[in-house]
This record gives sequence, C-alpha cells and structure tokens, in this order.
Amino acid sequence: MSHATTDPRPMTVPLTACAAGAVVALLLGVFGRVHDPTLSGTTTLGYDTVLAMKVVVSSVIALLALLQLLGALWLYGKLGRPAPAWLGRVHRACGALAVLLMLFVGYHCLWALGLEYGHLPDGEEVSLRTVVHGVLGCVVFGALVVKVVAVRSHRAPGWFLPIAGGLLFTVLVLVILTSVGWYVGTKGWPT
Repeated sequence: MSHATTDPRPMTVPLTACAAGAVVALLLGVFGRVHDPTLSGTTTLGYDTVLAMKVVVSSVIALLALLQLLGALWLYGKLGRPAPAWLGRVHRACGALAVLLMLFVGYHCLWALGLEYGHLPDGEEVSLRTVVHGVLGCVVFGALVVKVVAVRSHRAPGWFLPIAGGLLFTVLVLVILTSVGWYVGTKGWPT
C-alpha cells in the first residue's frame, strides 16, 4: 500500500498571509477611490509628467523583477549550475530596491491619480485599461504582503514561497504591461 507524502505544516501561514494581502489590496483600493487625486506632493524626477516618470521607474522595477526571477531560479538550483555565495545577498538587495521603487510608484499612482472608474467629474469616461491597471496595482501590494510573509515564515509549507513569488511576479508584470506597455505603445518612450 502506497502512502502519499504530505507536508505536515498547516495551512495557517498561507491562509493568514493571503487574508492580510487581501486586506491591504482592499484598503489601498478604497483609499484610491475616496482620495481626491492631486499632483501636490508628487515629483516628476525631471520628466515632463508624473506619468512619464512612473513609466521610467516602472521599467526599472520590471528589470529588477526579472533579475529576482533569475536569481530565485538560480538559488533554488533550477538553472543547472550552483549559485555563487554572493547571489543571496544580491538577490535580497535587488528585492529591497524593487520594493522601495514599487512603493514610490504606488504612492504616485494613488496620490496623483487615485482609483477611478465610470466617468470623471468632467464627464470623460475612464478606460477599461485604467480601471484594470488601478485594481491590479492594489493587488500588487497585497501580493507583496503575501510574498514577504512567505519569505519570513519558517512554518509555511515548502510550496508557499515559490507560489507567493510567482503570484507577485505575475501581477507585477500585468501592472507594468497595462502602464509601461500602454504608454510606450501610444506615446513612445518618455522624455
């Protein structure tokens, strides 16, 4: 008789992390919806607009996310070669920089643009792309909470960290495609 091997660790950590991530995403969405968008308190970092600045910084985030993916695959032995000793430190540093830049861009998105749907006060209709991007932007920060819990928890099942990392990477790619992809496709690279 064959016995299936199961991970004895409980689902408490993944379920709690997902619940906390959902709460964060929801609270950001509510804030984005009720906050009156303003450019006060924002910066363009020398670009023509806040939107152009966010495109450039989001492109850096995309590069860091790809480096995170490659680093994780290498650290977990999925690239066929042993990872060098320094890779773990570099992986953590790139991840920390990506999170800081995500917070910077997220602040500018919610503060300057909010989370709009339907029609703006001037009667202009909000595009589906804008709505999807805004909702996914909130979900990114919920997924970030899940990923941080997965990295820090020693009681989580072994499958939780790669799933949490994959979720964050996937949602981040979708957010970047609905912003950087759209902007560059319609307006070109920012100046």
